[in-house]
Amino acid sequence: MKITRTAIEEALSTISLPGDGKNIMERNAVKNINIFGDEVVIDVVMQNPALQAKKKAEVSIMKVIHDTVNEKAKISVNITVEAPQKKEANLIKGKPIDGIQNIVAVASGKGGVGKSTVTANLAVSLANMGFKVGVLDADIYGPSMPIMFDVANERPLAKNIDGVSKMVPVANFGVKMLSIGFFTKPDQAVIWRGPMAAKALNQMIFDAAWGDLDFLLIDLPPGTGDIHLSIMQSLPITGAVVVSTPQAVALADAKKGVAMFQQENIQVPVLGVIENMAYFTPEELPENKYYIFGKAGAKYLAEDLKVPFLGELPLVQSIREAGDVGRPAAMQEQTEVTQAFIEVTRAVVQQVVQRNEQLPPTEAIKITTMAGCAAVTKK
Repeated sequence: MKITRTAIEEALSTISLPGDGKNIMERNAVKNINIFGDEVVIDVVMQNPALQAKKKAEVSIMKVIHDTVNEKAKISVNITVEAPQKKEANLIKGKPIDGIQNIVAVASGKGGVGKSTVTANLAVSLANMGFKVGVLDADIYGPSMPIMFDVANERPLAKNIDGVSKMVPVANFGVKMLSIGFFTKPDQAVIWRGPMAAKALNQMIFDAAWGDLDFLLIDLPPGTGDIHLSIMQSLPITGAVVVSTPQAVALADAKKGVAMFQQENIQVPVLGVIENMAYFTPEELPENKYYIFGKAGAKYLAEDLKVPFLGELPLVQSIREAGDVGRPAAMQEQTEVTQAFIEVTRAVVQQVVQRNEQLPPTEAIKITTMAGCAAVTKK
C-alpha cells in the first residue's frame, strides 16, 4: 500500500499525546511529515519533558501508522520538547478608582516597627511636595491614623454624587483619610472575621468620594494575611513599600512581607524597603548615633532580596511625640528628622516613576520632581 501524507495525517488524528485530550493533529503538535518511499520521518513537538511520555508518544505514532497505513513502513519520530510560554504577569489587579493615579501599599512583616508612623509622615511629605494625597487606614484591628492626624473625634460626612451616597474622607494637613477608627468607639475592640473586615474595607474604598489623588497610601496591618489579600484583590496596587527595623527578628518577618508581594499569583512590584529606628540620637548629643537594634540590617536585606533600599529613619523622641499629639514629625520646621522623611519620600516617588515607566501602569502618568516640588500630568 502506497504511503501518502493524507493517510498519515488521518492516522495521527486518532491519537493524542500523553495527558492531552486533543489529538496531535488538532493540537498542531506535528510540525513536519517527510515521506521517502516506505520511509516516513515525523517531527513532533510536545510540552511534557518526561522520558516516559516521549517514549509513549513515539510508540503510539509508530503503531497507528503500522496498523492503519503500512505495516512495513520504516518510521522515524523526532520529538522536541518545548516549554510552554509563560503568560505575562497581570500587574494590574482589582478595580481602578477614577481619579486615583497611584496606589501604594505600606506593609511590615511584624507589628511595632513604626509602619503607621512612616505612612503618616510619607503622606504629609508628599502633600508638602505638592501632591494630592489620601490615606486608607486598612489596619482594621489597630487603626491609628485618626490619632496621628488629630482627627480622632471627626466623622466622615455623606455626599450625594450622581444619585449615590458616598463617604467624604476626613482631611487634615492636606491629606484625605478614611479609617475604621472613625466608626468605632476608642475603647471598642473590632472583633470581626475576615469577610466582615473585607466588606468594611471595600466600603471605605469604593463607597468614598476620594476625588482626584496622585497617591493613595494604604496602611496595611502587620504580617501577611486575609486583609492583605482582600486589598490586592480589590485594588490595582501600583507598588508596595515594606517597613522594618534593623534587628534580626523584624528582618525575618520583613523578608516574608516582600515574598508575599512577589508571589507568582500576586506580583505586586516592591518599590523598596525602609529602615525605621535605624539609629538613636539623644537630644543632648545630636552628633552621636547609637545603633540600638543593629546597623543597616534592612539595607542588607534589600540588597539580598534585590529590591531598592529607600533610606533610613532615626529613632528620635520627637517623632513619637509628634504622632501622639496628632502632628506628624514631617510637618516640623527643617530638622534632621524632616530631612530624613523628605529623602525617603523622594526615593519612594522615584521608584513609582521607574515602576510606571518599566511595567504596565495602573494609569499612564508622568511624575516630575524639582527642588521638593512636584507635578503630575497624564500622558
